Amino acid sequence: MAKAKSPDTKMGDELVFLPLGGSNEIGMNFNLYGFGPPHDRKWIVVDLGITFGDQTTPGVEVILPDPTFMEENAHRLLGIVLTHAHEDHIGAVAWLWPKFKAPIYATPFTAFILREKLREAGLLDEAQITVVPLNGKIELGPFSLELITLTHSIPEPNGLAIRTPLGTILHTGDWKIDPDPLLGAVTDQDAIRRLGDEGVLAMVCDSTNVFVDGHAGSEAEVRDTLIPLIGSLKGKVAVACFASNVARMDSVARAAEANGRRVCLAGRSMHRMAAAAKSVGLMQGLQPFLDDNEAKRFPPDKVLYLCTGSQGEGRAALSRIADGTHPHVNLGAGDSCVFSSRVIPGNEIPIRNLQDKLADRGVGLYTERDHPGIHVSGHPCRDELAEMYRWARPQIAVPTHGERRHLLEHAAFARDLQVPQQVTPRNGDMVRLAPGRAEIVDEVPAGRLYVDAGVVTPENGDALRERRHAAFNGVVTVSVAMDGKNKIVSGPQVRALGLPSVDDDALEDLLDNLADEAERALDRLKGEEREDDERIEAALSRAVKKASQRIWGRRPVVETTVLRI
Repeated sequence: MAKAKSPDTKMGDELVFLPLGGSNEIGMNFNLYGFGPPHDRKWIVVDLGITFGDQTTPGVEVILPDPTFMEENAHRLLGIVLTHAHEDHIGAVAWLWPKFKAPIYATPFTAFILREKLREAGLLDEAQITVVPLNGKIELGPFSLELITLTHSIPEPNGLAIRTPLGTILHTGDWKIDPDPLLGAVTDQDAIRRLGDEGVLAMVCDSTNVFVDGHAGSEAEVRDTLIPLIGSLKGKVAVACFASNVARMDSVARAAEANGRRVCLAGRSMHRMAAAAKSVGLMQGLQPFLDDNEAKRFPPDKVLYLCTGSQGEGRAALSRIADGTHPHVNLGAGDSCVFSSRVIPGNEIPIRNLQDKLADRGVGLYTERDHPGIHVSGHPCRDELAEMYRWARPQIAVPTHGERRHLLEHAAFARDLQVPQQVTPRNGDMVRLAPGRAEIVDEVPAGRLYVDAGVVTPENGDALRERRHAAFNGVVTVSVAMDGKNKIVSGPQVRALGLPSVDDDALEDLLDNLADEAERALDRLKGEEREDDERIEAALSRAVKKASQRIWGRRPVVETTVLRI
C-alpha cells in the first residue's frame, strides 16, 4: 500500500469529478477526481480506456481519449487507478502513459494483462505498477481509496470507495449483482452497506443497462444452458465469446468436457486471457487446452474451438474461419457455431456479415436471440441499480458509462429512488461535489485521438478527413506535361478510382470529358499564370471537380501533377 499523509481541509478546497471519456458514450472510460483549490488541485485518474473504430473511421481501429487536460496537469497527478482489465478501461494506458508518467495501481489479474500491453509498447521497464490486493487500500495525497469487490464479466472487478476530507465517493466501475459468478467472489454487499452507513456523498455509477428491467442474470445460468446445448451438437463446435470473460471461457470449457470434447483456443486474446487467469489461480481443474496440431488429430465430435471474433472483427479467429483463411481451423456442413455473446451497438453489420459467411459454409448458428440463456450481460439492470442505491444511499447520483439517453434515464431513475440530487455531465464537464449540491463549474477540452497505422493523430486530422471524403466521392488524378514555353506536351491525362460507370468504355468517355474540361481550364490561363505550377494545379482541380459534380453529383478528391520537360 502506497502511503502519504492526507492534508486537512483548507479554505478554498474543492472536490471535483471530471469525465474525459465514458460519459455520453459506452467505452473509452477516462475519469478524473480532483481535490484542492482550483489553482492547485491534486488529481487521480480512474481508468484509461479505448474504444474502437467503425465504418465512419476508415483505417482506424483504436480510438483514445484526448489527454490534453491531464497532460497539462501531469505534475499534479498522484496516480492512475484501474478498476478492471477490460479494454475500455485499460486499453489506452500503453498509448498515453508516457504523457503522464504517473504510478499505476491495479489488482493482480489486471496488472498481468497491463504488463503484457506495456511490454509490447516497450514501456514495461519504465512504468511503475503497484499490485494492490483485492479489498486493498491505496493512499494518494488527499485521496484514501478502498477497493470493493464486485461482480462483472471479467476477473477482479472493483468499485472504489474514494474518501476525501470533503466526502466519500463510490465509483462503481462496471458491475452487476451475480449471486453465482463461478469465478471470483460475489459482490461485497456488506462493504457497500458499511459505506452507506458512513455516508456517501456521491455515487458515480454504470448506466449501460438502465433501460432493461429485472436482473442481468448469473454466469451459473449460462453454464447450465451451454452443457445440454453443446451435448446436442454434432461435428466440430466453435464457441465465440469475449476473451476477457474468463468465467465464460471456464463455462464453455467445462461444458465441452461434460460432453466428451477437448478445447482448443483460437485467437491471441484467448491465449493471453487464459494465461492471466491461471496466473491468479483461476480456471483450475480443467484438462490442458489442445494446441492447433493436436486438435486436428481429434475426431470432429471430440473437439471444441473457443474463438475470438464474436463482434465480427476482421482479423479475429472466427472471421478468418468464416473466410476460409484460418491456417488450422475449418468449419463446414454439419458443424456448429455458438455465439455466447451480445451484439455491441455499432457492430450489427460486421456480425451479420460474419454469420452469413458461416451459414453459407453450412455451419449451424446458435445466438442469444434464438437460444436465450447462452449469454448474460455484465452490467446492472434496473433492479440491480435499485439495490445498489439502497445499499449505498448516496446524496448525489452521477450516472456515467452510457450514451446521453442512458445518463438521463439513469438520473430520472435515481430521482424516483429518492436520491436527493442528480447530475449528468458530458465528457469535459467538471462537476463540483459538495454536501447537498453538485454543479458543473467548468469545461475542459475533451475529444478523441485516432490510432492510424500505429500513429496517434487528431480526431479531425487531414488524413482521415480526406480518406472519408475519398471513400464517398472517389478519387481523380490529373497529370499534364508542359515544356519550357509553357505549352502542353502531353495530357491532361485523367484517371479515376471509385467513380461509377455502366462499363469501362463509358468510364473512358467520362474521363475524356474531364480531360477536355482540364484542357480548357489550362487554355484560360495566360502569360505568367502558365508559369506558376500551383496556379495550374488549382485551375485543373477546380475544373475537374466542377465537371465531376455535373456528371456524378459528387466532388471527388482531385490530385493534380504538373511535369516540366
